[in-house]
Amino acid sequence: MAFARPLEGVDGDAAECAAVVSVRFPMAGAWGDLRDQLLSVVTDQAAEGGQPDPPRSPRPQFEGDDADRVEALVELAQGGDAEAFGQLYERSVDVVYRYVYVRTGDRHLSEDITSETFLKAMRNIGSFRWQGRDIAAWFITIARNLVIDHGKSAHFRLEITTDELLDRPMQEGTPEDEVLRRHRDVELVDALRGLTSDQAECVVLRYMEGLSVAECAIVLGRKENAVKQLQLRAIRALRKDLDRAG
Repeated sequence: MAFARPLEGVDGDAAECAAVVSVRFPMAGAWGDLRDQLLSVVTDQAAEGGQPDPPRSPRPQFEGDDADRVEALVELAQGGDAEAFGQLYERSVDVVYRYVYVRTGDRHLSEDITSETFLKAMRNIGSFRWQGRDIAAWFITIARNLVIDHGKSAHFRLEITTDELLDRPMQEGTPEDEVLRRHRDVELVDALRGLTSDQAECVVLRYMEGLSVAECAIVLGRKENAVKQLQLRAIRALRKDLDRAG
């Protein structure tokens, strides 16, 4: 799906940048892998009680050469390079859209807010200060504020339906195996909905979006140690609910 939102009142380099932001949104098929990763990571942690980093990120890894490339793209974009901003958009749009869609449960509103996010980021790219963190965290922070501006509560809630979150093709095994997997998946989603607002948002940012603790701290406006404690409390709460359900 692709569309371009016109930018009113801009011309020159800004208009060129706006043309680059032709948003292509991931739809239902993208949720399967994300949900599988979330369920796998949280279930493993629930069994072991630890809090290792997510084993796989749904976005490009921000380290080494990639971090250097992102820093260079930011510098070019701040100098008015439309193509550089377009590349920053390409590597972050899926992450931003998924976050917004989980918050709203509305595809059209999520598309609008994601588009607004990158247009606002384009206008304000000069204010971004490089601190060695992925710019994706800055994009999500903008999206988070826009979700609230559109009348959604500042308290995080999983607005996407359980059926959509768990939608996936049948796996190998007997029909009975699939029923058991589905039952366990539903239990986990129910447990996620039972978390506090801050805990649920932390889990989504860490395990569905693949943000680091430092990047989560930027989005949530917290210290890194506070994010670690928030994550640990969330995992303990999930383990308790799953043990009770099992």
